[in-house]
Amino acid sequence: MSSPTGPASGLPVRMPRPRQPGRHRRPEPVTAPEGAPALILAVPGTPEPGTRSLAEEVISIARSELPGLEAAIGYLDGDDAEHAEYPALAAVLAHTARRRTERFEIARAAGREVAEPEGPAAVVVPLLVGPDASLTGRIRQAVADSGASAELTDVLGPHPLLAEGLHVRLSEASLARADRARLFTVATAADGIILATVGGEEAVQAAGITGMLLAARLAVPVIAAGLDQEGAVTAVAEQLRGAGSVQLALAPCLVGPELPEGLLDSAAKEAGCPASEALGAYPAIGKLVLSQYATTLGIAPQQPQGAPAR
Repeated sequence: MSSPTGPASGLPVRMPRPRQPGRHRRPEPVTAPEGAPALILAVPGTPEPGTRSLAEEVISIARSELPGLEAAIGYLDGDDAEHAEYPALAAVLAHTARRRTERFEIARAAGREVAEPEGPAAVVVPLLVGPDASLTGRIRQAVADSGASAELTDVLGPHPLLAEGLHVRLSEASLARADRARLFTVATAADGIILATVGGEEAVQAAGITGMLLAARLAVPVIAAGLDQEGAVTAVAEQLRGAGSVQLALAPCLVGPELPEGLLDSAAKEAGCPASEALGAYPAIGKLVLSQYATTLGIAPQQPQGAPAR
């Protein structure tokens, strides 16, 4: 029995363990540096409800990976009015640059010793998994039109995490086994994949790299094709069938907003096969967006790693 001053004599006293250094200690979380540029997600198309929801989820994932991150969304075809609810990319960048200057002036007026902002006001990350000269050209022009100091990163792929996301989307559509190692039976599993993209030949080549990673996961042939190249999907379908594939599937190596409406459905009909959904707000997309931002600034949140082929 314990006395008012502590445990009774002879009973062990429980002491807190000191924190142990070494490789098993949980690393301290990385936070955004004070005064770091804002992350601006450049989203193709207009701010339709589905696109807004997707973009907001991607930003939410990035913020969860890097606490303190200032982030915003700019649409390539948004409302040009600066104070509109969903402004265009150029307006978002201009507003971000002004806010940065205003914060500095307010802090100095309050008598705080603060360094004048250096470097870009924003880092612009395109919501694109592959190169698309038309869209990236428009993003670059929006950055120039804004008058803001901003860095534009590369697109998100190729990357092993994209292959992982494509695998998940195919399994959700019952077009691939969720886990090949466990040999789940999926009667509709495809034995040949058409990896669809848009953006021309450069985009097809980039998708082909992700396709090799996907082929390693699924142990089936995967060939990339451009949805915006006439006859390309049909040609790839014939190539796969000629090589012995019987059940084909069309997998869009795209986030979604950059995909013209109806193009995927018409391509699936041409190829005579079902299609999985676009990558959308798969968690890896948010991590890759943050990775591009962090690489540009030379900061190091935990780097996204691709899961091993299953």
